[in-house]
Amino acid sequence: MKLTLSWLKDHLDTDEQLDALADKLTMIGLEVEGIEDKAKALAPFTIALVLTAEKHPNADKLQVCSVDTGAGAPVQVVCGAPNARAGLVTVFAPPGTFIPAKAITLGIGNIRGVESRGMLCSAAELELSEDHDGIIELPADAPIGQGFAEWAGLGDPVLDINLTPNRQDCAGISGIARDLAAAGMGKFKNPSIKPIKGDFPCPVKVSVEDDKLCPGFALRLVRGVKNGPSPDWLQQRLTAIGLRPINALVDITNFLTFDRSRPLHVFDAAKVSGDLVVRRAKDGETLLALDGRSYTLDPNVCVIADAHGVESLAGIMGGEASGCSDDTTDVLIESALWNEINIAQSGRRLGINTDARYRFERGVDPAFMVPGLDLATHLVMQFCGGTPSEAVVVGKAFGDDRIIDFPLSEVKRLAGIEVPFVEVRRILTHLGFMVAGSGAVVKVAVPSWRSDVHGKADIVEEIVRIVGVDKVPMTPFERGDAPRKPVLTQIQTRTRRAKRALAARGLTEAVTWSFISKPSAEAFGGGQPELALANPIAADLSDMRPSLLPGLIAAAQANADRGIPDLALFEVGQIFKGDRPQDQFIAASGVRRGVASAQGLGRHWSGSAQASALDAKADAFAVLAAAGAPMAGLQIATNKLPAWLHPGRSGAIQIGPQNVLGYFGELHPRVLEQLHADGPLVAFEVLLDKIPDAKQRPTRAKPALELSAFQPVSRDFAFIVDRKVAAADLVRAAQGIDKKLITSVGVFDVYEGKGIDTDKKSIAIAVTLQPRDKTMTDQEIDAVGAKIVAEVTKKTGGVLRG
Repeated sequence: MKLTLSWLKDHLDTDEQLDALADKLTMIGLEVEGIEDKAKALAPFTIALVLTAEKHPNADKLQVCSVDTGAGAPVQVVCGAPNARAGLVTVFAPPGTFIPAKAITLGIGNIRGVESRGMLCSAAELELSEDHDGIIELPADAPIGQGFAEWAGLGDPVLDINLTPNRQDCAGISGIARDLAAAGMGKFKNPSIKPIKGDFPCPVKVSVEDDKLCPGFALRLVRGVKNGPSPDWLQQRLTAIGLRPINALVDITNFLTFDRSRPLHVFDAAKVSGDLVVRRAKDGETLLALDGRSYTLDPNVCVIADAHGVESLAGIMGGEASGCSDDTTDVLIESALWNEINIAQSGRRLGINTDARYRFERGVDPAFMVPGLDLATHLVMQFCGGTPSEAVVVGKAFGDDRIIDFPLSEVKRLAGIEVPFVEVRRILTHLGFMVAGSGAVVKVAVPSWRSDVHGKADIVEEIVRIVGVDKVPMTPFERGDAPRKPVLTQIQTRTRRAKRALAARGLTEAVTWSFISKPSAEAFGGGQPELALANPIAADLSDMRPSLLPGLIAAAQANADRGIPDLALFEVGQIFKGDRPQDQFIAASGVRRGVASAQGLGRHWSGSAQASALDAKADAFAVLAAAGAPMAGLQIATNKLPAWLHPGRSGAIQIGPQNVLGYFGELHPRVLEQLHADGPLVAFEVLLDKIPDAKQRPTRAKPALELSAFQPVSRDFAFIVDRKVAAADLVRAAQGIDKKLITSVGVFDVYEGKGIDTDKKSIAIAVTLQPRDKTMTDQEIDAVGAKIVAEVTKKTGGVLRG
């Protein structure tokens, strides 16, 4: 919502400064998003006279000008404008001036060897227009030395206010002025509107087929008008807020839309055939609107029609066929009330945003329907002449009365501040409310333009925003001694983190059915009678899923059948192992197909990696890490694997033998054949519910990053162990020696072959020691190394390789 300061002062008698008005508007809930004050921005620019203009000695397209700025001796300016010439009155910017369009500050320049002390400006450089072909040409009698903004009348700042949807009354400048007056920033000017009786009956009748779509409709004919340009003051106001003046009749409707939040429409009476009817559009009807576009309508859209068909989109936009032009002599002025929801839905359906829709979908003052028509008629007669008819009014010309019993104690109870009754009455009266009574409970009548006020809390809000939200005391909530409960549950947090982790690894989220076919369910350990649906929606969706993988495999195959063979999919959702609540789990699962490895999707000139079981393992570990699993305690097991995994190319992730968190690996060819899917595919499934909660131990707070001042020490060890021994067992054994001193243990080599027995293998680990208190001696390092060798030998049977 844009308005100029002078326009605001038409409704507000005030001497307050612009900044004070802007601050007060924001404090009372009408946030000022910006102020465009061209007079302030263009204050350094002055009117100047070009005395001489001679060709630049070192440039063909530049001229050296002597300029009279009115401040003493002429100054020298180098100018490249083609219209620069002696005797031209133009706009001058001295050194130190900020040029808005170029975002630069002028200095004393040297252009091709000639000094230049300032700049002669174009309209584009001052952001007054897009004209950059030459410098500004002013009349010869323009006063030399005077400020250009003052002379050009650019001293009217424009405020941009961000209205909340509930403040439909402030979609008109008069409503904004009313709020400021209530806040003590001046006196509200609200002159009465003289009713117009009319000299003859209106020959056009109006009928409304559905009063829910159009609660009220007022119409008047004005004969003998002479349309043309609107007055300069009106054009300047519309231009200042970004509207294009069209002609007097149309400009009047735009003016009242912003001035009083009263959108109207004008029809050329000569182009209207017969009477008007407000109805729903017929399916397939079209309208060529004033924006030059043709719209196809349906019965959800409310229209104004005549004998020829649709003439206007009710409350949104008029039609071009009945629009007013310079040839209009008889004009129909329409002022109506429309259903807010229907206007919003129709506007969205047709993709039309207009100033009228903006106001009607928020609600307009129903009691101002007829006065708005009278005010528009006065302006038409003032600018264009003419003789008015009597008004035709259909439906209600007023809103429903709303009277609220308001306990004065509510202000203290809800806002925590004491406001004397005298001040309460003053605020509400200035805002247009009527207050009756003087006891503990008073009756408050809500004005017709405040459709957002329905109860006691709304009245408290009105009082508090005028008194000042900053007056509300800061009162801490009673929190008690109990710790704060998190907003999200543990499983909700894990679900979100798992999705983010998998998306970060290049997998695409899929959402599949919770139902699968019985053979698919049986292939993944399901198919029990208690999980069969009593009334399935399809024959192949008969059982609750025991795993997310059948749906993901089917989705991967469907993509492959359509020419997208290399893809990675994941899903996080419920699976069902039984019909009891404790048999339902939240799982995170994923599949990779073709060359959709963790290194990237699809083929590439630098090489492509086939998705492998290790990719699925990495995906599963990424989920577990994101969900907060104790990563140091995870173990990989190869016994008791589910039948849907390929033996020897898969594994189980567990914390001890009794708590299996998930599985990963290559899918069994037999299962792929049963699901009619092409392989190979690798997959994983992690049960988020089975991840143990982190232990809550009362510990002393530690710094986020603890750095040691001492040099870390790295030592390598190679052990010969049985081929069945897992490398992770060696890593855990070495880490268990001294968890504070040993900061990392990693496997860097595994060897099987010449020099090693066939049932043995060599595993080499790198151990990093990080001393905290002092630099370690060789003897201390050797002692730790001996402990590592002894512990690995004890736990794995490994022998240090010579």
